[in-house]
This record gives sequence, structure tokens and C-alpha cells, in this order.
Amino acid sequence: MLTKKQWLRKKRKKKYFMLFTITSLTLFILLMVLLMSVSVLKDMNITKFSLINFTRSANPIAKPEIMEMFLTPNDYSRPQTPLKKVNSIVVHYTANPKTGAEANRNYFENLRISKETSASSHFVIGLKGEIIQCIPLDEISFASNNRNEDTISIECCHPDETGKFNDSTYGSLIKLLAWLCKEYNLDRDDIIRHYDVNGKLCPLYYVEHEDAWEMLKNDVMAYIDENAAKDK
Repeated sequence: MLTKKQWLRKKRKKKYFMLFTITSLTLFILLMVLLMSVSVLKDMNITKFSLINFTRSANPIAKPEIMEMFLTPNDYSRPQTPLKKVNSIVVHYTANPKTGAEANRNYFENLRISKETSASSHFVIGLKGEIIQCIPLDEISFASNNRNEDTISIECCHPDETGKFNDSTYGSLIKLLAWLCKEYNLDRDDIIRHYDVNGKLCPLYYVEHEDAWEMLKNDVMAYIDENAAKDK
């Protein structure tokens, strides 16, 4: 027969044991939920806060106005092959004087029907400086031969057969190149011509006039420096 004091002590021990059991079980359940959540987030790549994402969030260069007119997925101009890394930006010219950005974009779109060749570009810059994006930046374009897998391509319209860009096209190209360079942590030497990939005379004027090409890259770097200074 337990005394009242012994009975109360036994009751307290039982209470403490129940509290300990409930607390332990709760912590165990929370731990399992946390582990499961991390696993799910990892599968979705949400836990990966990459350097490239950090660089993008800190980009001091304002993104230029871009019209997204993505091509229909197809084997001839938008194969949807992942672009896993960007090492360079390739500048092209359309070789089709007086045509605009949308007309050249539509040519790429029509290749899914005509199937005459494989060609496309991430961006097309028009005669009025308009920028049309044809392909998302996480997919390759068919523009730069063996460098398709690690480059972003920009096609530029031009008013005549010399291939020289007018002021509007040139100005938008500088802004787009500057933004992309900061977005992907690229430098002056990472801006290249189609000519630098395989010797094709593209962009024609900037192959035939090396000084103009060097000036173009200088203008990009100057634009970056000017905007970086404003951001401080």
C-alpha cells in the first residue's frame, strides 16, 4: 500500500515520462519532415544558390527592353537542347540588307516547315534598335557551329551590303552585350564574332574593319564601367 507521498512521486514520474516521450516523438517527426523537405527541394534544384544567380541579382547593368517572341520548338531552329554554360557571346549579321528583326525571326520560325537548313539565334536586333528574343537563354541556338553549346548568339540587322550596323542597332547591341557580360560574368575577350569561330565573314563589316570591331568591344566595356560607377 503506497503512502500519499509515494503515490504523488510516482504520478509525477509518470507525467514526466509522458512529456519526455511526446517531446521526443515530436522532435523526431519534425526532423523527418525537415529531411524530406530538403530532399524534395534538392530534386527541384531550389537549394542550389549558385554564383551565377548571385551575379545576376547583383547586375548593375539594366536589362534592355526585349520582346520575347520564342520560336516554336522544332528540330531546325529550336531543338530545346540545354545550354549548360555560357563562355562567350557571338555577334552575327543577318547578311540580308534592309530586313528587320521580326522578318529574320520569322525566317527562323519558318524553318520548322521548310526544313531547308538549321539556323537560329537567341536575339535579333532590328534597324530601329528593337531587340527580339527568339530562344530562351537556357537553350542552345543554331548560330555558331561548334560553339553552339557554350555561347549566346546575337544577329544584327543592317541597312546595306557593307554590313555596318546603323546607330540604333549599334546602340542596342552595346546595351545587350553589356547586360549579358555582367549576367554571365564575361569579359571583353568573351565577345567574339562568328568569324572567330570558323572563319566565316560574319559580321562582314566588323571582319573587314578590325578597328571597328575593337571599338565596339571598347564601347561595351565603357558602358559597363559607366553604369557600374553609377551603381556605387
